[in-house]
Amino acid sequence: MLALIQKFFRGTSTDTGKATPSTSGDPSLVPSSKIVIVGSGCFGVSTALHLLRRGYRDVTILERASDLPAVDAASTDINKIVRSSYNDEFYTLLAREALEAWKDHEVWGHNYYDIASIYNSDATGLICESSFSNRSGVLVCGIEADLHGNRAFQNDHKHGARIKRIATLIESDETSRLATSKADKRETVTLEEIFDPGVSIGSGISHTHGYFNEDGGWAYSKRAMERAMELVKKLGGKIIPGKEVSSTIKDQSRTRGVKCKDGSEFAADIVVLAIGCWTASTFPELKLGRRALATGQATVTVQLTPEEGERYRKVPVILDLGPSGFYCFPPNEDNLIKMGSHVGGVTNMVPISDAPTVDVISSGISSPRTMLSHGVDGLKVPKSEARFIRECFGKVFPELGEKPFNSTRLCWYTDSPDSNWIIDVHPADPGLALVTAGSGHGFKISVIPQFLPVIGRLVVDRLEGKMDESTRRRFAVEREFDEHTTYRDGAVISALDPDDLIGVGEDC
Repeated sequence: MLALIQKFFRGTSTDTGKATPSTSGDPSLVPSSKIVIVGSGCFGVSTALHLLRRGYRDVTILERASDLPAVDAASTDINKIVRSSYNDEFYTLLAREALEAWKDHEVWGHNYYDIASIYNSDATGLICESSFSNRSGVLVCGIEADLHGNRAFQNDHKHGARIKRIATLIESDETSRLATSKADKRETVTLEEIFDPGVSIGSGISHTHGYFNEDGGWAYSKRAMERAMELVKKLGGKIIPGKEVSSTIKDQSRTRGVKCKDGSEFAADIVVLAIGCWTASTFPELKLGRRALATGQATVTVQLTPEEGERYRKVPVILDLGPSGFYCFPPNEDNLIKMGSHVGGVTNMVPISDAPTVDVISSGISSPRTMLSHGVDGLKVPKSEARFIRECFGKVFPELGEKPFNSTRLCWYTDSPDSNWIIDVHPADPGLALVTAGSGHGFKISVIPQFLPVIGRLVVDRLEGKMDESTRRRFAVEREFDEHTTYRDGAVISALDPDDLIGVGEDC
């Protein structure tokens, strides 16, 4: 097992945040530095992995939840999209680095599914002959309605992704035609070639514009997180559950550790706050304001019969980069199809003393509302979002559109206005680092889980002062946003109404 762990750390770097010499004002870390990471989600665990890779010996993760991985973390899910189709070239490059890492099955086990992969595991978690086959890939829609889709295609094309246009749409799609040079006509594919004969597709696919990306699919995010935590422990890191951090410990103006609600304290040379959508509400004194807004995105699942599961097993991930933001997955081994819509989402504003105004919605700070804080009600989703998701699903797969929801959930993310992460050392406190604002990327649509194998590299580069200047500016906590920079490209964000939610077995 140790050989596999060490193999994980022999990856190559890309142009996404390539290391540069250390700069002044950064934490002075040495291999024996005591490093405390608050939060065991994607950011926190990946950071721990890459710290251990670089030889740091005293790395501790503190997690508020009693059970690991935390049941209400966005990354604790049956699946997340893994794709390279981004309108921002930076994320395309980083995603392609992550894709290569996911394909190292000896390290990541059977937790990534793409067009060329067949997975199964034996008792050790290693790959062996498969009994569960899933031909995935990602069908990217929404090019005509949203230029983001066009830029995503150009980035995929530029960096060598195995992409094929939907053949029946080429002649009538002016945007798609202009995106392809006369000297380089890309291959095409028909919908009949993508979908098996037993799959009934609706207008949500047959009347859309888009392309098929074979370089992508989905990851079983909960299992991947379990795998990553195992790697952390094997490398000597510590993960301590049931430790809800309530405050930082200061020596003058520098953070020197954290205090937990149970009274325990942990000293540190540097504290890395990686608590995602709980960052702003747990530490209002940081005054993150609109830089880190917690929003809930509705997801649901439907249960297929074994016969339906087999017929739909090899459908691709559906991803609409247009206004609907709809996405859905192939059925997993339990014949569950998960779906959702990444739009504006909802906020859960809570009054906190001295909290800044984070948005025009209300004063206060948005804080997650989950099953750990609100029981079964914490799993319910807004009726309007449930109706919209069902409508989109029916347009994609009409035969399945009326199936009852098997589960509902609000996945909570932290959005920044420009959808870039915050990866920074606090400008006034070299003992405190902030790692948050996943903006649905971190597994983007979602995704931070998509970047689980690589995102910690960026964090450690920043801690060591080795992040290149352009990437440092991109992720700076104090970067400026003008009044025209809006969350999720201006999508409407609503205030959550507890009286207008539905769960399993309730009519939307």
